[in-house]
Amino acid sequence: MTTAARVHILAISGSLRQASSNRALVEAAARLAADPVEVVVYSQLEEIPPFNPDLDELDPPGPVARFRAALQACDGVLISSPEYAHGVSGVMKNALDWVVGSGELVAKPVALINAAPRATHAHAALMETLTVMSAQVVRGASITVPLQGSGLDANGIAADPALSAALGAAVDALASAARPRHGQGV
Repeated sequence: MTTAARVHILAISGSLRQASSNRALVEAAARLAADPVEVVVYSQLEEIPPFNPDLDELDPPGPVARFRAALQACDGVLISSPEYAHGVSGVMKNALDWVVGSGELVAKPVALINAAPRATHAHAALMETLTVMSAQVVRGASITVPLQGSGLDANGIAADPALSAALGAAVDALASAARPRHGQGV
């Protein structure tokens, strides 16, 4: 019997708040992932220093090198980021700025999970940024999960039949897009 190759998804919340809806979504995605898909939540965005092209050399700051390594090691990326003042959160945009030149997202399948239907500006800005960076934004895996005001944490999202079905389907769609990359040395 042949077993399917593991698909490694890196999930990133663009919010630093412990109780954020975006953090809850990526943590719920990790709980909902079914074998052979593994979703690992990246939780060190706050350690990445402000982007400075002068420091973007062969030996970047440690947190940047670790972020790049995590991106390089995964088969796909799931991003859930809040909208602030009609834009992407500063910490999320900063992290992406550090990988523009190094290319870890080039041709990498990416899903954008939006926690608020009204947060259209950040979603569009992330889509534009990732497209310019040559990431493969997987439209079928990029969804809005209406969480505003629900107060649900990751366990609550995973336990809700409608929310868990939508999020699980998005993870599956991302894994399907990432699967062909597996074993190609990308």
